[in-house]
Amino acid sequence: MLEQEKIVYEKSVLIGVITQHQDEEKSKEYLDELEFLTYTAGGEVLKRFTQKLDVPNPKTFIGTGKMEDVKAYITTHDIGTAIFDDELSPAQQRNIEKILQCKVVDRTYLILDIFAQRAQTSYARTQVELAQYEYLLPRLTGLWTHLERQRGGIGMRGPGETEIETDRRIVRDKITLLKGKLKAIDKQMATQRGNRGQLVRVALVGYTNVGKSTLMNVISKSEVFAENKLFATLDTTVRKVVIRNLPFLLTDTVGFIRKLPTQLVESFKSTLDEVREADLLLHVVDISHPNFEEHIASVNQILAEIKSADKPILMVFNKIDAYQPEPLDEDDLVTEKTPAHYTLAEWKKTWMNKVGDQALFISAVNKENIEEFRKKVYEAVRKIHITRFPYNNFLYPEYDLYTGEEE
Repeated sequence: MLEQEKIVYEKSVLIGVITQHQDEEKSKEYLDELEFLTYTAGGEVLKRFTQKLDVPNPKTFIGTGKMEDVKAYITTHDIGTAIFDDELSPAQQRNIEKILQCKVVDRTYLILDIFAQRAQTSYARTQVELAQYEYLLPRLTGLWTHLERQRGGIGMRGPGETEIETDRRIVRDKITLLKGKLKAIDKQMATQRGNRGQLVRVALVGYTNVGKSTLMNVISKSEVFAENKLFATLDTTVRKVVIRNLPFLLTDTVGFIRKLPTQLVESFKSTLDEVREADLLLHVVDISHPNFEEHIASVNQILAEIKSADKPILMVFNKIDAYQPEPLDEDDLVTEKTPAHYTLAEWKKTWMNKVGDQALFISAVNKENIEEFRKKVYEAVRKIHITRFPYNNFLYPEYDLYTGEEE
């Protein structure tokens, strides 16, 4: 047998701040997510650094004393990358690189870097490349300094690896070229969407890594790439799905995330058009994640930004097989019961089950309650379809969950 190639992860440290707008608990949540992003990008986190500040330092993001601690650790442990939880200004990035003498990446470019890894189609690669160039343009001076010392790894994929690209005029020309290329592809994709006929369009939306692609595979009986990493799916996938005898189009879209880079929202305009033009949204939520309510709020915020919040939405709470409520000590009279202690039965009695009377609790991996999911989707699609084609009403009868037959 051939010996399996050993994966070498890039040694990294994470740096975040605790402010009046981001308390200690919130900071930990963001750093947990940042660590998962780092792992997805091919990094290994050896240590986290946090500092309490009223506002981040305008020159170095964190204070001088904390920066010395970070530098000492990086030097002692031969750390290759320092990753900051917030977007750094070009000046901050240059100043920090001079002090730490290592690669400095912020949350925004880390996400862009993962997108560069995940882009498979020419269109997705063009979108990511445009977002990277727009991010890099004001940072070119400082970027070349550490590229001379070290190449490859986190934050080094895509543009910026050749000296000629440090010329601002060339980069601006490249941005104009990419925008023109995307405009042409956008027209083609708009034509493709127009050629799909009058089938009802359903889009899977949700936070990254909530199980959208797994659910897509279960419902459409297809093989869309799914993996327990952030942004496993980047390219939009459209499948024709038939439940009972009712056909519709199901789209798997890119996952959302907190602090989503503005460059990506703009570059992925056409991908988000799939959401904008959908007739029905399936908002998939990972109920096993301790911060799933925040994830819902983040997705709703992005839906509002792209003017899609008023569409019919079916809330799908996935991963019920992995959900574990925190144990509550019955003898401890001080401990107050919080949502973290709710069982699934209790969650079903909360606001979730009242979201337009359209909430579902499923496990896409174990196919739990999938038949109920199919029924709800069928009913929602049927409602849209018969409104559009009232003379087809008799073709699509009510769905009987218990017998699986038409009523």
